[in-house]
Amino acid sequence: MSLQLNEKEEATPGAKPDLWQRLLQVIYRQSPALFESIRGLPVNVYKSIYRTTAFPKTERERSEAFFNSFLLHIQPVKIQRHALRYTYTFGLGLISLYLFGILSVTGVLLMFYYVPSTHMAYQRMLDLSSSVSFGQLLRNMHRWAAHMMVATVFLHMCRVFYTGAYKPPREFNWVIGVILLVVTCFLSFTGYLLPWDQLAYWAVEVGTSIAGYTPYFGHQIKWALLGGRNVGQETLIRFYVLHVAVLPLLATSLIVYHFWRIRKDGGISGPEDDESYLERVGGNNGQGANWDWGAHS
Repeated sequence: MSLQLNEKEEATPGAKPDLWQRLLQVIYRQSPALFESIRGLPVNVYKSIYRTTAFPKTERERSEAFFNSFLLHIQPVKIQRHALRYTYTFGLGLISLYLFGILSVTGVLLMFYYVPSTHMAYQRMLDLSSSVSFGQLLRNMHRWAAHMMVATVFLHMCRVFYTGAYKPPREFNWVIGVILLVVTCFLSFTGYLLPWDQLAYWAVEVGTSIAGYTPYFGHQIKWALLGGRNVGQETLIRFYVLHVAVLPLLATSLIVYHFWRIRKDGGISGPEDDESYLERVGGNNGQGANWDWGAHS
């Protein structure tokens, strides 16, 4: 009996090196493939995003580059020639989007120093301008980006109207653009009170008084904005929540939907082609007018 126990005790320590040796052999055999996968990780990540060649040459490769990539799929596969001209749109829509991004980043940074209190808001603005490193630059970037965004969104709407981009099938996207213009103005208006200085106080006092003259609902609108009878702590809190949470989320959702509708509607609208123009103005299925396009080319 003792002899059998000794044999088991001797066999048990001997089994551990065999198991460890097998494990090392498996790791050694799989290590080349593991190192190869790690070495090719950047290339694999790139191919997972851009599932095509780096420089597509044929029409098929260009189409596959857009269809198989999320970052490129948000753009149309093909665009009209006039859309390449900068003077057609002046990039006002993208400029507005970039300004909104600047406002979002600088606004988050300003939230680290701002306190929505009537006793501390103005003092925090003074500290931001005098004590915080690059605080004045940060505040001015936010302020000027807000002014520029209101102007660029308004000019963008004028451009859309002037070029007829509100016509079918883009009527609903025009409505979304009008709502975005209103939201942009409200963002600017609610942010105007946050410094809590004399200019902000009286500007909101005048603005809410004007809103109070709205037919039928003027009193309710003014009460909802002020939170009371006068501009005070409740007004500052309401404007702060609207400015940093409610309106930015609404604007972000509308911007995403706005760009998606542009993509689904075939990209940037353009002038109608020659055949459709002849059918519209010529009459009799386009046979009522004799146009010599070559003489005007």
